[in-house]
Amino acid sequence: MAEINEPQKVLPIAGLICAHDFTADMCHELSTEFGPVILKSEVVRFDHTTYYNKEMGSDLTRQWYVFGDLILPDTLVKLKHKANAVEKKYPNKNGGRKVNIDPGLISLSNLVLVSTKNYSHRIYLGQGIYAEVTLVYKDGRFNSLDWTYPDYRENMALKFFARARAILKDKLAETQSAVSGE
Repeated sequence: MAEINEPQKVLPIAGLICAHDFTADMCHELSTEFGPVILKSEVVRFDHTTYYNKEMGSDLTRQWYVFGDLILPDTLVKLKHKANAVEKKYPNKNGGRKVNIDPGLISLSNLVLVSTKNYSHRIYLGQGIYAEVTLVYKDGRFNSLDWTYPDYRENMALKFFARARAILKDKLAETQSAVSGE
């Protein structure tokens, strides 16, 4: 019988889509649960879909954040519930969202996002939350899958997530050194 082992820790991430520049407020809110922001992407125009336009407007931007506290992967359910609570805390004048927050994780082998929506490639984690592997790390770089969102396929995003993975690798090495007393 195989031995059950604790999984390797990961870094939490969040992708924000919004129409107004109030990501600093969102980061502060998320940092209380996710840990300090240690890396953020440039702000880019989000025009890959009109899905959010009715709720949040048409002049949307996207920015990704990496948070510094190593976590266990099963923390994703809690992070998604926190992200949903933050979205609800900042409603627009029509009662909809001002921001869409997509939490996830970076591991050495992949990038995983969580959602409240099921789909054929998603796995139910519990408490109404599903997970999907969005990018896989292979041949020295992140690679997209058939269902990877278009903005996660862009070169800027792939480079950003590679930097996040390098930070994770260093943090895991530091943790291992501390545990072994080196």
